[in-house]
Amino acid sequence: MGHIEASKDLAASPEAIWAVVANPQTWGDWFTIHEKWMEEPPVTLTVGAKLVDKIVMLGMANKLEWTVAEINAPTALVVTGTGMAGVKITSTFAIEPKGEGTNFTVSVDFDGALIKGALGKAVEKDGLRELEKSVEALNALAVQTA
Repeated sequence: MGHIEASKDLAASPEAIWAVVANPQTWGDWFTIHEKWMEEPPVTLTVGAKLVDKIVMLGMANKLEWTVAEINAPTALVVTGTGMAGVKITSTFAIEPKGEGTNFTVSVDFDGALIKGALGKAVEKDGLRELEKSVEALNALAVQTA
């Protein structure tokens, strides 16, 4: 099983960060591996809601069928996903107030027959780079829309 995590103190308020993270319509603006929704996502996320996503990592596309596993507004969102070739992913977005801003952490656990060994390490390296870019883009978008 692979694991990647990025955590950063952001200027935007927890409410502004939550408004972006919990809105699937914004994912294309900040979540860098998200390419497009393959089915229209729900307007409001609720536990059990389904989202069908096309992601791209290492130049390879994968269709992920996400399920919202946990929502604790405005502090946590957990989505689990299953992709082609048995890829399984759990993404956790954690939002904590910190001074005037927010400490935001995103962690991803993934597993699957095709992402073991050298490819698994490459996915971890690329995924960490993408998470760091995503967190920066999230902060910029949340500050802009707050």
